[in-house]
Amino acid sequence: MLAQAEPELIILVRHAEKAADNPADPGLSEAGRARAQALALALQNAAVSSIYTTQFKRTRETAQPLAQARGITPQALSAKRGAEHIKEVVDAVRASSGTVLVVGHGNTVPAIATALGAPAMKEFCESSFSHMLILRPTSKTGAGVYLVQSRYGEADTVKPGLDCQ
Repeated sequence: MLAQAEPELIILVRHAEKAADNPADPGLSEAGRARAQALALALQNAAVSSIYTTQFKRTRETAQPLAQARGITPQALSAKRGAEHIKEVVDAVRASSGTVLVVGHGNTVPAIATALGAPAMKEFCESSFSHMLILRPTSKTGAGVYLVQSRYGEADTVKPGLDCQ
């Protein structure tokens, strides 16, 4: 069996706030564009070498400021339903080296983190955009990760009592 490349650091975020311009594929709102800039600022010294997004405009626009600053062309992975998408992202991340950024969705980012070895966690609330999950693999086998849950940009306004984070 060939040894896989393994990233040193994996950073997972949900796309920033979306506009109401196109229900099928909205871009970022003004707040979302500000959050995308905040992400680029937060990760300016993280030596990000690979960026993965989905095909949707909101994930690509969230990654764009950092990608431009780093001279990276993000790779868009099709956001298929369910486990197939999670597996595709995990396989791409595990085949990468250096520091990897994944910009996903509220229902996929926690699942991707778990598939990479983090503890199970709730999906992100619909109004929650500031989560940043930072994973550092503990071994080359993908058997586990250290997880840091952080935030960036403006604070979210999540209503208490929801079954999400």
